[in-house]
This record gives sequence, C-alpha cells and structure tokens, in this order.
Amino acid sequence: MIAFGLVTLVALVAFSGRLLAQGSTSGSRGAIRPIFGAYVPTGDQREFLKDAVLAGAQASLNFGSNFAVTGSFGWAPSKDKITAGDQKIDAFQYDLGLEVRTPDTYLGGVTPFVGAGVGGRTYSYRDLNVDSKTNVDGYGAIGVDVGVHRVGVRIEARDYVSRFQPLSGGGDTKTRNDIGVFAGLGVRF
Repeated sequence: MIAFGLVTLVALVAFSGRLLAQGSTSGSRGAIRPIFGAYVPTGDQREFLKDAVLAGAQASLNFGSNFAVTGSFGWAPSKDKITAGDQKIDAFQYDLGLEVRTPDTYLGGVTPFVGAGVGGRTYSYRDLNVDSKTNVDGYGAIGVDVGVHRVGVRIEARDYVSRFQPLSGGGDTKTRNDIGVFAGLGVRF
C-alpha cells in the first residue's frame, strides 16, 4: 500500500509539471484538498506501530501573499507491534498550523513553504476492548504547492512530536516522534 502511495506521489509531481507548462497561477484565498501518503513511526514509536498509509483532508486559508493557516485531518490504519493477536489500531491526526510561504507569482506558480502547528492524535484499537487515548502533538512542516488557476498540487513532509500514554496497562507518559509524508490534489478558491 505504501508503494501505491509513492507511485501516486510521483504521478502528482509529474502532473504538476504539466500544469506549470500551461500557465501561471491566479491568486487564491485558499484551497481544499484530499491528501494521501505515508505515516512512518520513528524512535520509540517505531517499536509500537507499523508504517501505514495516511489518508485525509486538508484546508488552507491564505492571509496576504506570505501566510496561510492550514487545518488537517488524517487517518493511518496501523498495527500494534507489541500486543499479541495482530491488533489493528487506527491513528487519527488532527491539527491546525501556520505556514510562511513565497507569493504565488514569485516563482511562477511554485510556492515553497515551511510551517508549524499543534493538534492531537487519537489511538483506537479496532477489535480490542480498550478505551481510545488522545494525546497532544505538534509538528514542523516543509513542502511545496504547485498550481495553475483553480487546481493545485501539494507535496508536504511533517515531523510530529507527541505526548504518548500507553493504551493499555500502566506506564509512563513519554515523548514520541513520527513522520508524515503526503501529497494532495486540491481546488483553490
């Protein structure tokens, strides 16, 4: 499934090149886009969860030509590596962040950005009778938007740092880290 995500990402990059050849962007106030990519646990988080597909939606609202507020929701259907019985776990990510970006016209429709935000993540077992847990997290992001007229392609990488409480049993709260890499094809408004 992750291989399919990478193929989709490459196709979106190729499509964005065709869009650039057709003309420049018109200024937009924001965008709405579905996102698709990969969730990659790192460090201690990698000992607990497997890599997974990441699917969701994102909306951005531009303020002037250099700033945007972006809200995201994502779902990663992963597996618990520790608990016996091939336990499936859904990780739901939701956050709000600020992006600093170049103006659309500066690089002819290519808009690099950096961002940071805060949000939460909820872990929920599908078949195990354990309450869901929600933890606070924050992220740093880097990416690029490429667009023409009302269509835009976004490629983004995020590094998440989160507070983590064990889902079952006892244990200390720890800081965990993971990465999200995704692309989206959106409609600008």
